[in-house]
Amino acid sequence: MSDVTSDLPQATGHRLEELEKGLFTSDLSVNEFLLIKEVGFHPVGFVMGSSIYHTGIQTRKWGQSLELTKLTEAMYNARELAMTRMEEEAAELGADGVVGVRLTVNYYDWGKDAAEFIAVGTAVTAEDGVSRLNKLGKPFTSDLSGQDFWTLLQTGYFPQGLVMGTCVYHIAHRGIGQTLGTTGQNVELPNFTQALYEARELAMTRMQDEATQLGATGIVGVRLEEKSHQWGSHTIEFLSLGTAVLKTSGDVTLAKPVTIITLDG
Repeated sequence: MSDVTSDLPQATGHRLEELEKGLFTSDLSVNEFLLIKEVGFHPVGFVMGSSIYHTGIQTRKWGQSLELTKLTEAMYNARELAMTRMEEEAAELGADGVVGVRLTVNYYDWGKDAAEFIAVGTAVTAEDGVSRLNKLGKPFTSDLSGQDFWTLLQTGYFPQGLVMGTCVYHIAHRGIGQTLGTTGQNVELPNFTQALYEARELAMTRMQDEATQLGATGIVGVRLEEKSHQWGSHTIEFLSLGTAVLKTSGDVTLAKPVTIITLDG
């Protein structure tokens, strides 16, 4: 085993060395473990990455909707650091990929403007010895469950990476005139509609750009999360996440459903 990347804590080296001796750790359920094994992969270790990130100050205008680019950059960079360190641990174990990836954010009392971004998952290797590294030469990452990972491979697709896009957006406040003008009426609020629409579009587009860089043919399991964090009601982050996949085979090997007939009496 090579020296652990200097970006990782010293204790990581000992933990990874223990895993290289044959012991494996995993957050997969028993059913997920069996399905991962069935499609030719073996778990080698539970891997993680962390980044505690301080978000800078960005001014915003009370009556103007706009992206807060400094905050967008901070939220993206922090997650990217956590993901990269998780991938580094997987690479140290000689893994082909990481399955069941979860990205979380924690806040602590001692850091009002700081947050810890954590990426965790189970590193796996291909039992046939054939490399499954993605186009960028890194272990593939996926947030699919063990069951979904098994199904994906049966349909001739293979994960390339967990892709994400983020956008932190300030939504303009309504003026007194606007508020009074709609009192008691059923009417669309175009400034709110347009702001949220644009923010979601930016997050989705950035996620798709990451998939394109991986040479993916699609993204599965997409979800769009809204987070206000600690910025207040008029500033919101839209986070778009999904697993970029590549079509590797035209064969579909899913078993045909079995029809069960029950007889009364």
